[in-house]
Amino acid sequence: MALSDSVTTCLSPPVHYVICKLGFEKKDTYDINNILSENGEVCWQAVTEHVCYLESDQSVDYIKSIRSLGPVCESINLHFKSLTKEQFVIQYALWFRWTNYTELFLEVFDVLQYTQTTEVALGLMKLTSCLERALGDVYLLIGKDCPFLLRDLLASEQLAVVFGQAVMNVLKVFIGSPYGLNLRNVLWHGFASPQEIPVKYCAMLLFLTAGLGQLLQTYLLQTKCILVHRPYVIFVSLEELDVFPGKYLTISKYLNHETLSIAEELVKLSSFVLKTMLPFWMAALTAFKQSRYADCVILLLPQLEVGLRLLFTTTNQCPNRLLTAEVKFMSKVSYDLMLAKCLDNEEVNQLPAVLEEPAMASEFLWDFLNHQEGPRIRDRLSHGEINLETFPREVANQIVAFAITLLCRFSDEDMFAFKEHMVIKPLMNCASCYRSRFHPISRLKKQVLECMKSIHIWPELPTVPKEHIQTIKGLEGNAEASTLILMISEIISQLQQYMPQNCCSSDDPINSVLTEGLLIELCDTCICTLYSPRPVLEILVVLRKISTQCHQVSEQVIASTELRYKQWMNKTLRSRQRHNYLRMLNSIKFLSPVLRFILVLITLELVNVHLVCRKNPFDYQQYLKFLKSVLQYTENLVTYTSPEKNKWDETMELTNKALIKIRKISDRKLMLMQLAT
Repeated sequence: MALSDSVTTCLSPPVHYVICKLGFEKKDTYDINNILSENGEVCWQAVTEHVCYLESDQSVDYIKSIRSLGPVCESINLHFKSLTKEQFVIQYALWFRWTNYTELFLEVFDVLQYTQTTEVALGLMKLTSCLERALGDVYLLIGKDCPFLLRDLLASEQLAVVFGQAVMNVLKVFIGSPYGLNLRNVLWHGFASPQEIPVKYCAMLLFLTAGLGQLLQTYLLQTKCILVHRPYVIFVSLEELDVFPGKYLTISKYLNHETLSIAEELVKLSSFVLKTMLPFWMAALTAFKQSRYADCVILLLPQLEVGLRLLFTTTNQCPNRLLTAEVKFMSKVSYDLMLAKCLDNEEVNQLPAVLEEPAMASEFLWDFLNHQEGPRIRDRLSHGEINLETFPREVANQIVAFAITLLCRFSDEDMFAFKEHMVIKPLMNCASCYRSRFHPISRLKKQVLECMKSIHIWPELPTVPKEHIQTIKGLEGNAEASTLILMISEIISQLQQYMPQNCCSSDDPINSVLTEGLLIELCDTCICTLYSPRPVLEILVVLRKISTQCHQVSEQVIASTELRYKQWMNKTLRSRQRHNYLRMLNSIKFLSPVLRFILVLITLELVNVHLVCRKNPFDYQQYLKFLKSVLQYTENLVTYTSPEKNKWDETMELTNKALIKIRKISDRKLMLMQLAT
């Protein structure tokens, strides 16, 4: 029997007891009127008195508190079931406004009426993420930097000031503390199956959220403060997230639901899916069909984590870690650990080898979930940073497609027919050749190419007629510009042996070598992005800053050239400004090749960036010092070419010193490209 069939729970015995049994041990019936006044206000004292404390240090005794609060939760659940939707809206809708998403809480009320287990779990995940975001907004009424982790947010003095410490302790029993029910983390990390989350806890959190709204209103009236909601994160450049061919996923007249129908079959056959989690998978695919894209992704992400954890624990021979919704492990057996190069005992993680194609899984997961410049979908969804109503289909497309490739890849049955299917095969092909898009290496490639495109605009910029220039006397610098260009040519000739063989070697190395074509070819080079060591990441930081400064110089040159030309033609420039404009035009003659040269230089270093690990500590520091000097040069260029400074003549001396330093480093063969031979 496959492990995916034999596993009946991912909750360890102690955690299973706390979540599924502890809150049901007391059989008392609790009168709802004890905690709810006639006018609909929550009587918080009647709730907080059920929180128990340890005699030793007066910290919360979570076991006793959960046991004591169990009947209260049941009473609230029955109370909500007794209400019609209209009654609930009249009595409670006002108190959800502070969350900035009243509709979600009304939706959770609907879920409670039918108690479909998968929907209850989904409702809890959405409720807790929205509640966390709202609590963060409240925190910012007093504090400055909102804590990233929910447990730190709930433990903050700022929220205790607004709501009271006793109220915050009630919340910590249900969410945030790894010693309590920890409902948010247990669900978002995929440890709980649908039937393992008691519906009464969802009802209780709905009730508590309304009660918090009442307390907050009192606080705002007393302090005259206004609650400001932080804007949602908006996904930009969605085309960058377009990994898989959209036409195979879009619900349209062309393919209809064919791909998803195959996915539903794969879910039932794949060893990647724990059978206890099957309802989550089916609900996710149904949500996609119904265009509920946020719901689809919220349901899928924990299941991807479960599937990968199953592979991780099997391949690394640590089956106990499949059942680790416990305090000491909760934060450890997550994506970060599963995608790491080594285990916490320093042994090599075998998961990437089992995946066979790291590009298929590890790169994609790092890009979409972990890299700081990526969409970080799981973080942003689970912390309530995304507007669920406008969640983009494009993002859901990618997660669903990726999930399908994993389902297909890890199937016990003979899946050849599925893998070769006309709608599945393109997805598998895309997965097999995936390259990281959000690793610093990938971002630097993108930056370099964008900067080169910007510099290519320069020749098309309008300039004054030559006869106008001839009327201005006293202009100098042509000889200096020519000297700088000659120096660039000499350095290029030195370094040409480290460039692709098809690089043209002619009498004009600047225009034949410093081209966009060369940069495109270099950027097409496959560079390992998984498990980049610290020295590599440090070098990448400096290279990216250099590229950013070069782009800033280019944009300033473009803006200044266009503005000054317009002013020249309109005859609105004073004499000094006219001279300065012409100096700028003169400087552009060498600034263009020097910027292109720097772009080629840092790209060649990027291609060989992993060779930095060969350098001994002294040579590494010397090399880093050199790169920082190039960065300093580009930063000074930004200053000198800014509209405020306009120090165009000074850029020549600045460039001369920088080129001399680069030539010395080249002569000493200290560059990474020179280590490759």
